[in-house]
Amino acid sequence: MTAPRLPKVAGIDSPPGQVPSPAHTVPPAPAASSVSPVASVPSAPGAVIQDRLAGWVSDLTTLHELTERLARTAALEEALHELLRAGAALVGARRGLVVLEPGDGLGPDTTVGLGLSRPDLGHIETVPRGATSYGRILDGLSTDPEARADLLAEDGLDPRHREVAARLGYAASYALPLATEAAGRLGAAVWLYDEPAEPGERPRHLIGLYAAYATEHLARLLERERTRAWSDTIAEELLPARLPRVAGVQLAVRHRTGPRGGGDWYDALPLPEGALGLAVGSVTGSGASAVAAMGRLRASLRAYAVMEGEDPVAVLSDLELLMRLTEPARSATALFAYCEPAERKIVLAGAGHTPPLVIGERRTEFAETTVSAPLGMLACWEAPSAEVTPEPGETVLLYTDGLLRRTGDAMDRAFTRLHAAASSVPRAVREDPDALVDHILRTMLPDGLDTADSDEDVVLLAARFE
Repeated sequence: MTAPRLPKVAGIDSPPGQVPSPAHTVPPAPAASSVSPVASVPSAPGAVIQDRLAGWVSDLTTLHELTERLARTAALEEALHELLRAGAALVGARRGLVVLEPGDGLGPDTTVGLGLSRPDLGHIETVPRGATSYGRILDGLSTDPEARADLLAEDGLDPRHREVAARLGYAASYALPLATEAAGRLGAAVWLYDEPAEPGERPRHLIGLYAAYATEHLARLLERERTRAWSDTIAEELLPARLPRVAGVQLAVRHRTGPRGGGDWYDALPLPEGALGLAVGSVTGSGASAVAAMGRLRASLRAYAVMEGEDPVAVLSDLELLMRLTEPARSATALFAYCEPAERKIVLAGAGHTPPLVIGERRTEFAETTVSAPLGMLACWEAPSAEVTPEPGETVLLYTDGLLRRTGDAMDRAFTRLHAAASSVPRAVREDPDALVDHILRTMLPDGLDTADSDEDVVLLAARFE
């Protein structure tokens, strides 16, 4: 008759090259025939102390490396994956999942798995919430700061839970809450064992310390994510919901906002007698104050454009006066173009802004505009206007300098790159302003740089004249 199998005690299981293995030293037992019992007594306390010191040093080294790796994560989902990997190494598990469900109900709510596919997570989500260890933590039904479950030995296990565990091949779980005093409950993490097992006292202590640090880090990333989502929503609400339809011209726009929310903006509004007003600009600073200033600036420019849009210099002069009175500590760049599509004529004025780019079959060139200071930089702003006459089928591209700065190049090289990107637009693509701006954006900012986190906003506004 075989003896019953005892549950395994899980410990630090370091994947190769990820976490340093604890360097506990256990001295070999001396042979009874060669060492007298009296001689071995004095060395025993010293050996025990050395072993404990070695264990403490190893634990500190492990925690230091894991927290350093977590601290380098800058995105919420990336940090959740790192938490799962580190926790699995500490408690000796192979799989796990973390459920992010902030207690304030403001979200975002998400579930991330380690060694579990999306269908696997779907199966786990079919288990009644109160039957899972992490579900009881999230619902406040478990007062135990850590929850362990041997699914094969547990009495009264929910049948659906037992079915899912057998289907996915796990026999035990270990769950921890993710909560801080300041932020409250953020979620729960659970690691799954293939066989009946539970972490020993030392791994439980280590994962507790690591989870406390990880939760503080997650709370900071969560706050940043919420701030960014809020800024993005406000910025989008302050910008045009859709581009207008004006006879003789096709419009397309692309707008990318930095993680802290920026002040780059654009506008396109129909004007009397079939005219069209186009504007792009950038307000200094970032965050909520810059977004609010951007909204005020754009709304004011719309009003001035309706009243005196045929004179772009007057529009920007009025805008500069308003800024000097209402935003004395801020400056802004702006470009306003008064377009007459029927005559293919554009009159524009710029205040410290980048020149438009004319893109056609026979030419790709920057429009000549006067050099002028940004709004709010001088006691009184005024600069002469410039005139551009696009040929049929040509596109005029307005953009903010964030497109140039995101490349990381010096400004002269960035301008050269923009010119090359516009020149390389395929002939078929030139007829579609949406495809044209996408081509330029991908060429200027390859490998996802157009969507990666950057302090620079990007605006591209294209107008193709028929």
